[in-house]
Amino acid sequence: MDEALKRRNKAMIAYLKEAGMLKTEKIINAFENIPRHLFVSVDKAEYAYDDIALQTVGESTISQPSTVAYMLELLQPKEGENVLEIGTGSGWEASLLAYCIGSKGLVVTIEIDPIVAEFGKHNIAKTGFKNIIKVVGDGSIGYPDKAPYDKIAYTAATPDIPRQMLVQLKAGGRIIAPVGTQFMQTMKVVDKISEKKIEEKEGAEFQFVPLKGQLGF
Repeated sequence: MDEALKRRNKAMIAYLKEAGMLKTEKIINAFENIPRHLFVSVDKAEYAYDDIALQTVGESTISQPSTVAYMLELLQPKEGENVLEIGTGSGWEASLLAYCIGSKGLVVTIEIDPIVAEFGKHNIAKTGFKNIIKVVGDGSIGYPDKAPYDKIAYTAATPDIPRQMLVQLKAGGRIIAPVGTQFMQTMKVVDKISEKKIEEKEGAEFQFVPLKGQLGF
């Protein structure tokens, strides 16, 4: 990482901390150690540390840093956890998650578009993480093979959170998802207190790309 990009990464992190978007030490460390420019095309590297979403391949984008920080702070990934990410995209968020959960944890990231999946896989390879399983498939129905999960994170807009996703979540686990229409969503935080008790909260509004697949749009 050259000095100019390193300075810009530090400036971005300082901005996110000052804005109250980055608070947790482990997540801050992840942002410091997993540079965003590795997950965009070379021609967009100069914009990698601006707080904007960037087009990657196809209809996919890499979310703006403040959005990713907001989501990770809501999710609160912990050492050793089993995490499902629905929508690999650029691979940046999967890599941030992998850093947060450490070598004893596991990130399963699933992407329905083979071209986007290959782009994300290529980017993740740059990090050297061995605790990420990359799956090409329909994330709208989850991934039962590695369930149950401590945390589930949607990186695309979903019309709702189907019951089968709650089945794949451990008691004590959490789902975060932008839920709404294809044009506007509210970030929902769903905590599975027990097999019979669910608590749900609503956060900020966003505009994510729509989730594809059987239970997507």
